[in-house]
Amino acid sequence: MKRLLSLALSGALLAALTLPASAAGAHDVRLAQVTQAVKTVLELDTDAYETFRGNLSEDLVPVWNLSWEGDRRSLSVTALEDGTVASLSRWEYDPSPDSSRDSFPVFPQKTGDTDRAAAEAFLARVLREGEAAELQDSEGSLSLRGSGGSWSGTIILNGLPSPLHYSIQAENGLVTHFDRDLPEVSVVGGVPDPDASADAAKAQKDLNETLKLQLQYVREEDGGSRAVLRYVPEAGAHEFLVDARTGELLDMTELEEQQGYRSAAGGGNGAAPAATKAEMPADEAGFTQAELEGVQELEGVLSKEALDEALRAESVYGLRGYALIRASYENLIGKDGKEDQILCTLRYARTDGGERLTRNLTVNAKTGAVESVQSSAPWGREQKITQETAQKKAEVFLKALCPDRKLALCDAGVSAVPLAGRQEAAPYYRFRFARTVNGLPFLENCYWVSIDAADGSVYGLSSTWDEKVTFDNADGLVSMETALSAWAGAYETVLAYRNVPRKLDGTDPVQAGLVEQGMEYYYGLRLTYGLECKDSYEGVDARTGKPVREEKSVWRSSLAYTDISGSSARADIEKLAKYGVGYKSDTFLPDKSITQWELVALASSLRGMAVDPGTVEKDARDSMYYDVCRMGLLRASERDDDAVLSRSDVVRMLLDAAGYGPAARLDSGIFACNYSDRGSIPEKDMGYAAIAQALDMAEGVYAGERPAVREEAASMLCRVLERKS
Repeated sequence: MKRLLSLALSGALLAALTLPASAAGAHDVRLAQVTQAVKTVLELDTDAYETFRGNLSEDLVPVWNLSWEGDRRSLSVTALEDGTVASLSRWEYDPSPDSSRDSFPVFPQKTGDTDRAAAEAFLARVLREGEAAELQDSEGSLSLRGSGGSWSGTIILNGLPSPLHYSIQAENGLVTHFDRDLPEVSVVGGVPDPDASADAAKAQKDLNETLKLQLQYVREEDGGSRAVLRYVPEAGAHEFLVDARTGELLDMTELEEQQGYRSAAGGGNGAAPAATKAEMPADEAGFTQAELEGVQELEGVLSKEALDEALRAESVYGLRGYALIRASYENLIGKDGKEDQILCTLRYARTDGGERLTRNLTVNAKTGAVESVQSSAPWGREQKITQETAQKKAEVFLKALCPDRKLALCDAGVSAVPLAGRQEAAPYYRFRFARTVNGLPFLENCYWVSIDAADGSVYGLSSTWDEKVTFDNADGLVSMETALSAWAGAYETVLAYRNVPRKLDGTDPVQAGLVEQGMEYYYGLRLTYGLECKDSYEGVDARTGKPVREEKSVWRSSLAYTDISGSSARADIEKLAKYGVGYKSDTFLPDKSITQWELVALASSLRGMAVDPGTVEKDARDSMYYDVCRMGLLRASERDDDAVLSRSDVVRMLLDAAGYGPAARLDSGIFACNYSDRGSIPEKDMGYAAIAQALDMAEGVYAGERPAVREEAASMLCRVLERKS
């Protein structure tokens, strides 16, 4: 089979050299040429594969997908017709027991140097003239599941940053995955010359002048109850770049709107303050108290007919001509101090000119108060009212809905979606009204109201509100001028290639094809100056005048602690942390007695699931217990979250998970160990104690009955992971 494949390719290549030019475009000849080019670029040896196929897709440019299949192995490469490699995926069956999801891992026996060298050599082969990439280790890139490494980053074009990205993985000295962006398949116009003739200082001045801030209340901490004043980027402010050749100021927001990428927004869900829960009656009729409470929760709930009648009586919801097609009730269990609520969602529909329109209203099932509205209607319908009229209707509606709340319009407009480079009219106008305190907005407490552009009814309604927030006073604030100066100082002006929408002129086959598809704009690489900063900022503190760094909630696979400098197990804790094993917390608490749940959380991090044991909710705990039971750490019947573990408990659980349990439970007479307290070790633990000593999990004294602390558990886990696979 391999010989036949080789002969077929050789024949096709020979034909490509001997056939007339008119015949050289045959698919088999093109496939043979690109296959040979790819094999040459990648230095591929494909003798181990049994079958080969090539598929062609032609969008902006021809792209080939080449795939080889063999016994328990496969290889796939996508490439341009000249052999430029866009992606590679290589798989080979791994028979090792550690490849199982439920197996207990070991520390990799090899370093990543071989894999890094393989990745660098691969990039050197596939990147073209003027292209470069640096391998930068990402946080938590080490893995317990093999010696492989993974890298991703930006492709440098002519020595400058670009929007083109790559990712690459290597294992055991072989690249197993590669993917990159190619200008040919993502932009039009190729790569511009890197020479920048525009003045960089003037570009920075022009860009700084485009920065706009607004003063508003924000939460001092994510999820906190105190709101402070901060200058933040103005909502809806446009993004600008400067052309590095001409010095022209480019309004990116406007260009992308012309291209048709303005996002469409719909009416979201939100909840108004909950209703008061009815008082529970005494036990009766043989029901349990829990059953009585469940029944009484529905006391006073209105029927769908009564709710429908009440809604139709309010013309503002525009239900004339709509039919009620469904109603569903939901018991909303209270959270964060809110009381329980019974909600009913009534779903309506009608047909207008052959087009289906829907409107869903969610109401308090006991009072009929409307909580949210969601609608759908075709885009491009005639707008019979103006945005100004719609705004007035929204203001009147909110005044009636929540007369005691201070609200101010902070965002208004109409959304659109792209269609062949043009924009259609939205079926609604959408407005956001934010809570105001001291005359300044707090955007996290707000109402979104959408008004139907055809009849002026309420098309969408959602809200978010928190009465527990306290607000800082508005005295002693820095000026807008000071804030803008500080905000501009957080940025630097960077010369780079960037994706910028450009008007298609149809002067080349690629652009001509896009024009035929009805497109007027498409992205192209453009050499530009733009504002960038290394850190991410939320805004400027209105009292200090200093930029406020954004506190991101990141799922960290690499961990670090502030309280282990004096721990005897520091080296072990840090070694585990490099592989994402440990607790997702700033502190490890090395001297704290370890509970069963805390050991479960530590073992779960072997799967890349590092958590802070003190913040995990019940459902997540249940899932993690299920996983470690499959791992063999304990049986489901042994679950006791708060139980403090002894040293022998930790040894037994870790050795069971690592597969040593059957051996440890053999006749204790065959085991030998030389702990100073050997005589006090129970017979049932002797096998575990002996294996623990062989693995250096415990030495000198076993002290099996003493409560284990977290640092001891970390060291024991480290010794188990260091065993030979």
